[in-house]
Amino acid sequence: MNCYFTTFGCKVNTSETACMQAEFHKHGFKIVSDSEQADVIILNSCTVTSSGDSRSCNALKKLRHENPDAVIVLTGCFPQAFPEEAKAIPEADIVVGTKNRSEIIKLVEDFINNNNRSYKHIEEYTGEEKFEVMSNPEFSGNTRAFIKIQDGCNSFCTYCIIPYARGRCRSKPLSVLKTELCEMSSKEYHEIVLCGINLAFYGMEWKGSLIDAILLACDTEGIERVRLGSLEPERITEDMLQVLSEQPKFCRQFHLSLQSGCDRTLKAMNRRYNTNEYMEICKRIRYYMPDCAITTDVMVGFPDETDDDFKETLKFIEKVQFANIHGFRYSPREGTKAAAMSNQVPEQIKSERMEMLKKCTKKMHIEFLKSHIGKIVSVLFERERGDGFHIGHAKDGTIVKVPMKNEKKSLRKSIFYVTIEKNDAVCCYGRIISDSNANS
Repeated sequence: MNCYFTTFGCKVNTSETACMQAEFHKHGFKIVSDSEQADVIILNSCTVTSSGDSRSCNALKKLRHENPDAVIVLTGCFPQAFPEEAKAIPEADIVVGTKNRSEIIKLVEDFINNNNRSYKHIEEYTGEEKFEVMSNPEFSGNTRAFIKIQDGCNSFCTYCIIPYARGRCRSKPLSVLKTELCEMSSKEYHEIVLCGINLAFYGMEWKGSLIDAILLACDTEGIERVRLGSLEPERITEDMLQVLSEQPKFCRQFHLSLQSGCDRTLKAMNRRYNTNEYMEICKRIRYYMPDCAITTDVMVGFPDETDDDFKETLKFIEKVQFANIHGFRYSPREGTKAAAMSNQVPEQIKSERMEMLKKCTKKMHIEFLKSHIGKIVSVLFERERGDGFHIGHAKDGTIVKVPMKNEKKSLRKSIFYVTIEKNDAVCCYGRIISDSNANS
């Protein structure tokens, strides 16, 4: 039987989908890239915003229209956070949340063997759950592997529904991670991305830390790069940075969630730091790793954010000088404290602030790219482009292009040293230093 997967949302969802694909593959299913060829369709949903829910619902309608006879499974954060709404979706035959994902294969088999009897049940979190160990992920066609090592969140930011969709913090055991890393190495994934819902809290159950997982990945033979997903800044310590600076495989890219550069807004968001503390963390990172990239998320239009508050944010991000910023408008999320706050910011003002943030971000990103000119960086190449370039990423996350006229054969899954010669607003361009293949 054929199985088709579609995924919305974050790197954690990407990793979980890869694990579910591996589970179905083990049970004899063929993973296909065309939904119309599928006997089973699985949609792994996101619920960070209400528009994410709408995207999932619209996708389910489209999938059912294209393939009326398929068994359709809705899973992920949307049904976990809003079970009644998810159960009411007629296009889904099976509806489950973010728990017990390894049992989906059994639910599908039961559905097929029991005359298409639907199953719509979302098990609530109790706070006592352990990390769910699933089949090791399959990333067909990828040059890097996303490994989920942490789940859940204890922070309860006022705008965020994720603690309700994911439960409390829990971590993948190191023994399980070690086995998974060895398998990823045997499949020639040269770069590993460690990801989680609140990654910085990895290991808190046994008084461990994220460093334990990073060192394990760095010590795995065959893995050349270890990259981190998004981090909450408050658990980054001096000791952690010193250890990371000594790891040649560690990618010097830190995505530190900021959300706002205004202390008043951060307090209203229930963030666990202020701007002075955040700045000190950035300074410490740059002290130990001067060649690093620090990127972030910034939300505009949080309830009661004034023009002066937003100006404070712009001033702060210019002071930090991020390599890049993911900016987005605040969107009220049903079930969160912020959705019930007064003084919701009009959409027009959010749009205006977004444009100002984009201009600021573009300027900083170009300056960051320009700082690479003349430097030699190692690049993991991922694909060839129709515009005549090999394309890959440097350790700090910078996109690097090399003309195919100089290197005509595929460089995919290879790491080369590249001299950076110029940049545009998006990436850097360079030439490969001869005989610099790091894989040979």
